[in-house]
Parts: sequence; structure tokens; C-alpha cells
Amino acid sequence: MSRTRAFRALHSSPDQPLLLPNIWDVGGAKLVESLGAKAVATTSAGVAWSLGYPDGNRLPVEQQARLAEGIVKAVKIPVSIDMEAGYSDDPATVGENLKAVLNAGVAGINIEDGTDQPALLAKKIETIKRVASSMSVDVFVNARTDVYLQNLAPDEKKAEETLARAAIYRSAGADGLFVPALAELTQIAKITVGTELPVNLLAWPGLPKVGNLRKLGVRRLSAGSGIAQIIWQHVAEITKSFLAEGNSELFSQDYMGHAQLQGLFADAK
Repeated sequence: MSRTRAFRALHSSPDQPLLLPNIWDVGGAKLVESLGAKAVATTSAGVAWSLGYPDGNRLPVEQQARLAEGIVKAVKIPVSIDMEAGYSDDPATVGENLKAVLNAGVAGINIEDGTDQPALLAKKIETIKRVASSMSVDVFVNARTDVYLQNLAPDEKKAEETLARAAIYRSAGADGLFVPALAELTQIAKITVGTELPVNLLAWPGLPKVGNLRKLGVRRLSAGSGIAQIIWQHVAEITKSFLAEGNSELFSQDYMGHAQLQGLFADAK
């Protein structure tokens, strides 16, 4: 079975939603694979920060493509890459930007509307699907809508607006719907029932536990930038303490052994 077919199947499991740890480098992908993840995805924020850029369509697409290639080569599980808004407002340019990432063998991508009109993302999705078809590549396109995250509609209209966008994106060829910042039970249920697309949520304060999300019809739960933010905070705390005290004992606490880390990469070519 191809990685993309396997990735699609993970969105229809009756047991629980697909849990996606979001990482930002090849080593992180190897680590989460070793811990039993069924698929791995990147976080656009974590990737951008790790390469010295702010989140928000500023990352050079060539760096994104190199990262995608490195991760796909390093792991056996499906890989999904967050392409933000495709790094252009021009759908044709977005299609060109995706070619190297698709060539890398990714199973899926995320692409978002942000504050743009839904018609623009629909055109981008259509172009991506057309480019993928011309390359004889199958890719799972997860359409992210920021209705909740960017507060793009009054609270009582958010679910309705999200479903309207879902219909547009599905018609354009989207395979999934990502709704970050959606956390309220009745609205989750309304959206999962109201679209045929598998619904992806972002780990968020107040979000029900995974068992309840399954009952509500949620098919995928992403960590987003959460893991990266926790790691960066830990790096900051340890570094501040080391700079203040020069205490070597810091490095004998809560660490992964050198041999264990080396073992993750023993099969590297």
C-alpha cells in the first residue's frame, strides 16, 4: 500500500482519531516514528522558527522542499507537510511551489485560507490537484480554514461559515478539513455532521479528550506548534540557568541518552 493510501485510511479508523505529532526536523520525525506514531506532520511555526524565520508564509519554499525530502527518506510512515498558504497568492505559483514537495513523496499537505477569501484557497486546491495529477502523484490535501482561529465570523455564525467553506473546498478537491481553535462540543458536532470531509482539530485548551472527539465524529487531532513551543521554553529555561550558574548538573536530569539517540539514526544512509 502506498503511503498516501495508508494516510487516507488512517482518517477512517473507527477506533480513534488519527493523532498527529507535529515536528520540525528530520530527527523529530525519526523520534515520533520510534514512539509508535502512525504518521508524522510538520508544524509550519516550528519549521519556520528552527530555520530562523517567523511563521506566516515567510519560509523560502526551497527550504521547505529540502525538509520534506529529508523527512520522507528518513521514515517509513506517511508524512504530511504544512505548506501554510502555499507561499504565494497566485494559484499557479502555488502549484509550482508544490512540485518539489510532491516529488519528495509526501502523503499529504496542509494549505490554509487565513484571512483570504475562500475562492482563493479553492483555486489553489484545484491547481494543486491538477499539478499532482500531471505528475501521477496522489496527495491528501487538508484544507485549513481559520474561521475560528482568526475570528472571521460572529460566534453564532462560525459553524455555518465553516461548513460553507468546507463545501467550497471539497468541490475544489480537498480531502480533509482542518478547523483550528474549534473546541466547543455542539459546534464540533455540527461541523462533523455537516461535511463529508474528515474533520481535523488542533489540540486546544478546553478540547474534549480523544474518546469524546471520536464520538463526535472527529477524524484527526494535530499537536500543531504545541510541542515546539514547549521544547523552546525548556531550552530557554535550561540555557538561562546554565548562563547564570554554569551548573553542569543540569545535564544529568531529564535527558535522553546518547546511545538511545544514536540508535534512532543507526540505519541512516
